[in-house]
Amino acid sequence: MKRLLLITAALLLGASAFAQQALWGGPGVVSPEINADGTVTFRYQAPKAVKVEVTGDFLPTQKLEFEMNGQKMSYDAPGVRELKEGKMGIWEYTTDFKVAPDMYTYTFRVDGLTVIDANNVFVNRDIASLTSVLLVPEAGERSDLYAIHRVPHGTVSKVWYPSATAGFDRRLTVYTPAGYETSKAKYPVLYVLHGIGGDEDAWVTQGRATQILDNLIARGEAKPMIVVFTNGNISQEAAPLENSTGYTRPTMQLPQTMEGTFETAFPEIVKFIDSRYRTITKKQSRAVCGLSMGGFHTLYLSLNYPEMFGWSGMFSAAIGVSDPSVSPIYQDFDAKLAKYYAGKPSLLWIGCGVTDFLYQANKEFMKKLDDNGFKYTYMETDGGHIWKNWRIYLSEFVPLLFK
Repeated sequence: MKRLLLITAALLLGASAFAQQALWGGPGVVSPEINADGTVTFRYQAPKAVKVEVTGDFLPTQKLEFEMNGQKMSYDAPGVRELKEGKMGIWEYTTDFKVAPDMYTYTFRVDGLTVIDANNVFVNRDIASLTSVLLVPEAGERSDLYAIHRVPHGTVSKVWYPSATAGFDRRLTVYTPAGYETSKAKYPVLYVLHGIGGDEDAWVTQGRATQILDNLIARGEAKPMIVVFTNGNISQEAAPLENSTGYTRPTMQLPQTMEGTFETAFPEIVKFIDSRYRTITKKQSRAVCGLSMGGFHTLYLSLNYPEMFGWSGMFSAAIGVSDPSVSPIYQDFDAKLAKYYAGKPSLLWIGCGVTDFLYQANKEFMKKLDDNGFKYTYMETDGGHIWKNWRIYLSEFVPLLFK
């Protein structure tokens, strides 16, 4: 009996110690670790593993191929590096280069199985994939925009609006600049659109949009503005697990994404925002931008509602994938483009990476603009269809607005 009590006490003590370690963040593996020389060390504990690798956009890329509409295309994928096993089954890899200041995502491959970094609590969800986050900030560098500083902060709200087109309420993420609640001023509005499979949370969680906005506004490099992050999947109420479908695995294969319904319904959003918030309801005080599918939506919103938006930004836009037969929204492209420019927009801004699989389509679109003498601003970056580029584009686009 005495022995049983001792065993029970030991088990309770062990459980208590485990609970305290979880509660107080006891000793564990440090990963990632930014070293004094600018290199980064990644660690993963897997005593029984045969092979452990790390892959992420902090590494030089590798070229992969895929097929789209019967055509072979290529894109740059994150590189891969092997970790070496050390004591207690802790695998380790240290970069042989200084990791440039930026925000990166990465995962481990343990015997071929992709996993996040168990020792890094900072995680992003991109559609149905989870990745660990590495932020390497540095004063004076662009990555400093992605960090949280002691500056006035805007308010981020989850707001529901009635959509007659969808037949149910849908959700928006809305950013109001610091001081909005205590002022009576009216503000210009920027609408920011995500890519395929994304949702109204994507730009806030992966794009660091609210940090970019706070920092640019605090520096005086951008006008204070209201920013609306929409859900471009008109068949959805809101982001996964925050809608009536419950525990449904996120997917890119959603209905009504690029067949005209979202663009047709967009005036509902503008009307709602103008009725709910103190906005300047003029074309020159309204902007729209988006990445990939959101760049596609941006293009057709601009062409179909030229009186609505004075500023448009297309980031790695999915140009050339529309089927004019599915909706009047996509018809009479050249005529709508001419009408758009006849309305003298303040800015059409285009950004694309040189290894983006949509690079050629964007170049062809710009050739059309050039042939017609239509002005635009273009930014070309290294890399492909990745958040690293889209954060750059947003940070370049926002300071140009409403000037």
